[in-house]
Amino acid sequence: MSQHYACISFDFDAMSGLVARGLTTPTPVSRGEFGAIAIPRILDLLKRYEITASFFIPGVVIGTYPKECELILAAGHEIGHHGWTHVPPANLTPQEEEDGLVRGMETIRKLTGNVPRGYRSPSWDLSNSTVELLLRHGFLYESSMMGNDHEPYRVRQGDVVLVDEPMQFGKTTSLIELPISWTLDDFPHFEYLRVGQSLAPGLQNATGVLENWVNDFEYMSQTCDWGILTYTCHPYVIGRGHRMIMLEKLFEALQEKDAKFITLEQGARLYDQRSPFNA
Repeated sequence: MSQHYACISFDFDAMSGLVARGLTTPTPVSRGEFGAIAIPRILDLLKRYEITASFFIPGVVIGTYPKECELILAAGHEIGHHGWTHVPPANLTPQEEEDGLVRGMETIRKLTGNVPRGYRSPSWDLSNSTVELLLRHGFLYESSMMGNDHEPYRVRQGDVVLVDEPMQFGKTTSLIELPISWTLDDFPHFEYLRVGQSLAPGLQNATGVLENWVNDFEYMSQTCDWGILTYTCHPYVIGRGHRMIMLEKLFEALQEKDAKFITLEQGARLYDQRSPFNA
């Protein structure tokens, strides 16, 4: 029997992603603050549709908004690792990355009573050390790469990437990838952002984004018997009124298409059962 899953995930960055880009003045900080306003709205919507979601939260945000994080936990949602800060691992030294990984793990353990099993890189930019660190610290899965759309896979380690030679693929590890895509992320569609000479225009019509998101699930349903599609939202982005309406319409459309909603950890475990790791 065919089965198609939808993972609804939220990166509760608050102001940390903006601060990591050097935007520390009052207005960008307040922009991130809206994430805390959006959390109760999102939790209420998830409850009404009986959806359990995955929230990836930087350690600094757990420290800044403990009450909101406790609400997420009390509602039964997964809390995954999203760095200590929102600085991309590719911009850190290996030691800085491991120190932040451990600090974030301990913060989540204090909040939930358990170490996180899933990791999502800030800005979806892993370093050459990330996979080794995740394996060393016992992570089951990660969700920052784009090598597939609705089929999880095992992460490689030790790729050699050269500009003027064919790529040399590294060895396959036990770490499970729950792939993502910028097309299924709310930020590039909706957020207007200026950093230096760079401009992200955003501000797209939510109806068109909804159509794309529903059609990606429809394509998965038409082309495979089993698959997991992961959607990524940010509370301070998706929490605005017209986008909350879009999110509710997404839930309705996916339910009409017989989607089964699961967390990313549940998705990783399902994949692990279907395709056990063979070293």
